[in-house]
Amino acid sequence: MTPVDFFFDPGCPYTWRTSRWIADVADAGAAAVTWRLMSLSVLNEGKEIPEEYRPVMAQNVRVLRVLAAVEDNDARARLFTALGTRRHEQGADYDDDTIAAAVAEAGLPDETVKAADDEAFDALVRASHDDAQAAVGQEAGSPILRVGGKAWFGPVVVPVPEREEGLRLFEAVRLLADVPSFSELKGSRNPF
Repeated sequence: MTPVDFFFDPGCPYTWRTSRWIADVADAGAAAVTWRLMSLSVLNEGKEIPEEYRPVMAQNVRVLRVLAAVEDNDARARLFTALGTRRHEQGADYDDDTIAAAVAEAGLPDETVKAADDEAFDALVRASHDDAQAAVGQEAGSPILRVGGKAWFGPVVVPVPEREEGLRLFEAVRLLADVPSFSELKGSRNPF
């Protein structure tokens, strides 16, 4: 299995779809994924954020704290899946009820929910975010995928590819990671 770091902001719908791809690649035995945090709020500090996005960004900060409180990688993956399913597939806000239901579904202690309002976890989120940015070597959004010593923004996949197509995509990414001179590939995004 190829070790992969997947840096994600749980509020990004493109990241959610890409996370389902890399989770399926891991389920197929092709990758060992470490679920790492990054923050679009941190990325956009000091920038003008349109008013309509501010409440969502505030919700994401709280959810990132809860995810940061979960140190076990498998538990973090379960929690992200429970949260993301509610947010990105069922249209729920990241409110207290959604967070509590996701924590319960992930099999985590009830007190995990309290991390949402604990600013002490902001330092862990920021440290992981900074690691993601350093890995890419420039400012980059969510998701960031690191394969070996190489990291990129993306890939962004919409819709989530079926298993065989997803494994081919992962093999291509893995091969690109072995080419030291390769740095970027970008195209237009598919609509949802």
